[in-house]
Amino acid sequence: MMNTRSYDYVIVGGGSAGCVLAARLTEEPNVSVALLEAGDADKTQEISTPIAWPGLAKTKFDWDFASEPEPMLNGRRIYIARGKTLGGSSAVNAMIYMRGNPMDYDGWAKEGAPGWSYQEILPYFIKSESNQRGDARFHGRSGPLSVQDGRYKHPLVDRFVEAGIQAGQEHNDDFNGASQLGVGRLQFTMRDGSRCSAADAYLHPARQRPNLDVLTGVLVTRVLLEGSRAVGVTVSRYGNEEETLGAEREVIVSAGAYNSPQLLMLSGIGPASDLKRFGIAPIVDLPVGENLQDHPFVLLLYFTNESTFFRAGSAEDVRLYQRERRGPLASGMVEAGGFLTIRPGKRVPDIELQMAPVMYSDEGLSVPTDDAFGISADLLKPTSRGKVTLRSTRPDAKPRIFLNVLTTAEDRSTIIAGVRQILHIVKQPALDAVRRSDLSVPRSDSDANIWEFVQQQAITDRHPSCTCAMGRVVDPELKVLGIEGLRVVDASVMPSITRGNLNATVIAIAEKAADLLLRPSLSPRQVAQPPTT
Repeated sequence: MMNTRSYDYVIVGGGSAGCVLAARLTEEPNVSVALLEAGDADKTQEISTPIAWPGLAKTKFDWDFASEPEPMLNGRRIYIARGKTLGGSSAVNAMIYMRGNPMDYDGWAKEGAPGWSYQEILPYFIKSESNQRGDARFHGRSGPLSVQDGRYKHPLVDRFVEAGIQAGQEHNDDFNGASQLGVGRLQFTMRDGSRCSAADAYLHPARQRPNLDVLTGVLVTRVLLEGSRAVGVTVSRYGNEEETLGAEREVIVSAGAYNSPQLLMLSGIGPASDLKRFGIAPIVDLPVGENLQDHPFVLLLYFTNESTFFRAGSAEDVRLYQRERRGPLASGMVEAGGFLTIRPGKRVPDIELQMAPVMYSDEGLSVPTDDAFGISADLLKPTSRGKVTLRSTRPDAKPRIFLNVLTTAEDRSTIIAGVRQILHIVKQPALDAVRRSDLSVPRSDSDANIWEFVQQQAITDRHPSCTCAMGRVVDPELKVLGIEGLRVVDASVMPSITRGNLNATVIAIAEKAADLLLRPSLSPRQVAQPPTT
């Protein structure tokens, strides 16, 4: 094994959290950082062009995971796309900017994460964001992450919003403001018509700093421990001989809700009984990989006589995008959504709706063949729990992912009610006028027929979280329990999943983690104060 140089911090994973940490930590000129990414660089037109993200599936930019057979979904395996490049999943997702609900974070503070309430994390959302509009109490203007309205507005999307209002929902033009409830157009992590990933926002502006080394094509094989202290990592670069990278201060694992627990378990940190079955000596017995939570979702599709993104990509579309970064190619396709309460009397949503004027089928792997639009229902606060385990001791083996979606009666009844809301909205005049015929819908609005449809069609929105949760695997400062010099910073540290798309939250977590690292004398509660209102 060949020894190489040491750094103050070694960050495992060049996704959203890793990009934030690398940029923020190297703002201090006396701090040296190595950022390690298993994938390649993010320089390809398909990443920067908003509408092109479905074409990144099952390419070299995708980890291309799959679940184990799902017990409630007729034994189907669910395809799970995850970004394998600088920027991680923020380089391959639909770019929706969503923070979740304030009650999510107040819930964290009660679930073993003091210091992470809504008022305590809000300053980090604001710090990260450069938003073109919105209430200054909730939005930032000068952060690295560009958040904008869509530069292309498909007319079918306006019909969806109007139909939602006709169905009794309120209009909401800012799901990250005073209220999350209602229907409306979304905002996106875009900059002037191009994707603004975490790499675009944070990492690339910092790449020339002499105290930052960014290494791509690097698979981290384990965290090196001396007793109960992390001192570095071993890596394999493009399958070659292993090398050692030392960490004088800390190793920070930011590999995501699947890869982070896998690396910890390969390093002897995890459920002792599971590790012993693979011949791994347990260093610390922790519930690593357990508590997996994601958003199950069901998509309904309808044919329409209106023009959709099926027709995008003409020579004129390409010229318009190249000249002005406008037109259909500047759309992320999922242009609108909504947050609904299913249970009477609640002021927090149970279901998220997402609408796209395109035939999105076969888990996004099939090319559209006709004009159609889709509306999905996401279960926002599932009570079902999954698990990530090792498949083998080979670091290049994919982990075993047990999503276990919809295994509780509460989850099943909520998703059924969410699908029924879509059926109701589509019957409203605004959408009914342009609905040619049904493409993929339940046979009726009965519970039995909706559940039959859910079993056949449900997948997840690819929002994995909670597998190294605060209060269970890491403490509120994100330090791994029982190990010195080791933190986890990514979606896996969430105590419970938030009500919405996760990328904005991961970036805020990493912003706060950078403060905790650079200002270690401060507790999580003392790091930042909420803005004065």
